[in-house]
Amino acid sequence: MPIRVQNELPVKEILEQENIFVMDEHRAMHQDIRPIQIGLLNLMPLKEDTELQILRSLSNTPLQVDVTFVNVSSHVSRNTSTSHINQFYQTFSEIKDRRFDGFIITGAPVEQMPFEAVDYWDELTEIMDWTKTNVTSALHLCWGAQAALYHHYGIDKVQVPHKLFGVFSHRVLNRKIPLVRGFDDVFMAPHSRHTDVPIEKLRADERITILAESEEAGLFLGMAEDGRRIFVMGHPEYDRVTLDGEYKRDLGKGLPIDIPKNYYPEDNPENKPLLTWRAAANNLYTNWLNYYVYQATPYDLYGTPF
Repeated sequence: MPIRVQNELPVKEILEQENIFVMDEHRAMHQDIRPIQIGLLNLMPLKEDTELQILRSLSNTPLQVDVTFVNVSSHVSRNTSTSHINQFYQTFSEIKDRRFDGFIITGAPVEQMPFEAVDYWDELTEIMDWTKTNVTSALHLCWGAQAALYHHYGIDKVQVPHKLFGVFSHRVLNRKIPLVRGFDDVFMAPHSRHTDVPIEKLRADERITILAESEEAGLFLGMAEDGRRIFVMGHPEYDRVTLDGEYKRDLGKGLPIDIPKNYYPEDNPENKPLLTWRAAANNLYTNWLNYYVYQATPYDLYGTPF
């Protein structure tokens, strides 16, 4: 699928080297179709890494996708340059009058804090409420999923005894639901978090449908309101070396960290990590774009109420 990005976006060159069809603004203006409008609220500290991972994940259907990067104005990023954010990102106040076919809210490294203690919590809840009226389907990742489950359904996260860190096996439930169409019965996906949303509370809430879970890592995939809200507790967008980078970063800081599970061959960090989740990740994003965005969204975003 062609992805429309700004001409000077640094990750554009990497995507093109991977033979991913990236369309710049000039060429997009001459296309006689309406592209799918996707907003990406990027709460991760290394924003360029997340941009690359998400754009990669959105690149596997014939649809043309126009991605708008969004950041919160109530928090100053310390790990991404101000010039990058000023050039490629918009604040919520700049996009709140727009409508989007799909909207992605990423995770954030604030999971051990109470939600209300996060400095941009009020702004984030405003954005999550805004998605009810201005977005066809909202996809929430990791801490973003925990935040949405807490804000919309009152289900709080809990601290886990040991960090869920590695690549875990999951089984598919509710196979007839299109979001898991084409998934194997058992598939792998990465997790990296200190908190969890109790699966028992999710099972007891009739508003939430669990689509995939893990005996070790709990919820992986759930949805509500017929796909208007989707929750992904892991990180299917991670590339081969993301967990490796997190592991070696924490080691370098002297932090307590275990070797990520089911990741390095023979559990040896000197070995190249195995990439065992890419097919499932591609399937997830393709199904979301096809069944819950493209087939559900009105052609005229502004003339048809959600």
